[in-house]
Amino acid sequence: QSRQLPAPPLQKPCPPRAPRTDLPDGAASMARLCSMGVAEAITRRESVRSYSSEGLTLEELAALLWATQGVRRVLSPVSALRNVPSAGARHALETYVAAGRVEGLPSGLYRYLPFDGQLAEVYLDSRIGWRAADACLGQRFVAAAAVTFFWTTIPARMEWRYDLAAHKVIAIDAGHVGQNLYLACTALGAGTCAIAAYDQAACDRLLGVDGDEEFTVYIAVVGKR
Repeated sequence: QSRQLPAPPLQKPCPPRAPRTDLPDGAASMARLCSMGVAEAITRRESVRSYSSEGLTLEELAALLWATQGVRRVLSPVSALRNVPSAGARHALETYVAAGRVEGLPSGLYRYLPFDGQLAEVYLDSRIGWRAADACLGQRFVAAAAVTFFWTTIPARMEWRYDLAAHKVIAIDAGHVGQNLYLACTALGAGTCAIAAYDQAACDRLLGVDGDEEFTVYIAVVGKR
């Protein structure tokens, strides 16, 4: 930044031919679907590792994506406000969703495009839940979830402003995202469990990222109780 070098884009570019799915308005979905206020959600928040066979609706998924990485306002070409805080409003995270049971969405891996309000298809795979479980060191409850959220980081996006201190604030940012997911799931009547025990190389391969310029930093599963 001090050298006047261009900043990395605020959203990872999407291949032009990648199929996209338009998402319902996340803010409206969250407001409509919430069954409790924030005080009750904080009180009832817990990790849930047992899920029913019921899937999520696309509206529920849109609400959770909005709660964790939804964009409020673009401040400039180098910063934007989202629904979670981030150092310098740089937001160095990308959200991938391994969707096993989402109404109207074929099983597979998708990437959230918060500036477009869309999901971009990475690839389809009927066994995506089991592949996610294998990447999470064989934790079987992962395969039973409706979706698994994978958050990667693109360190250059934060390093552009903060140099080596970027690595600390990226980890802090991931915590903000995880807590918002817990509260949103609780308010929607769903369950979630954050995961930090995973095979780094296996997760990066699953997502198709290089493990250097972009790599997995945090995971959480979501399903109906």
